[in-house]
Amino acid sequence: MSLEVLEAKIALNELVGEFSNLEINVPAQMKLFTPDTNVKVYMGDTLAFDISGVEELEKIFSQFTATVKRSHHMNGQFVSEVDGDTAKGTLYCNANLVTEENGEEVITENLIYYNDTYVRENSKWFIKSRESHFKITDKRVLGK
Repeated sequence: MSLEVLEAKIALNELVGEFSNLEINVPAQMKLFTPDTNVKVYMGDTLAFDISGVEELEKIFSQFTATVKRSHHMNGQFVSEVDGDTAKGTLYCNANLVTEENGEEVITENLIYYNDTYVRENSKWFIKSRESHFKITDKRVLGK
């Protein structure tokens, strides 16, 4: 593996890590996507969203996170393949979101994997497309 490929893999790992570290800071997350991004969100095997463009993505993500009081994201394995200024990667993530319902805090734990396509523009990597696969979602009153 060449030094250039290793450097790209490190940069891609930083990119997906930054997305998770931003948690629900949607405006900051949007800077990690290309303007013409495409994001598909699957809940189990059902396509729930097919989002085109960063403006639509910001609108939908902002609506989705509007009631979130706290969140915690934990990334797991990440595997990427680099081909010049493009790359593909798969990332596993555990995303926990706390909201309030009927006066009680509710936690939703999401076990997700992302299939991404990345592009490098002006020496910086961006998410060009993403398939988010919510494989397991568990919602319960926090602390019970």
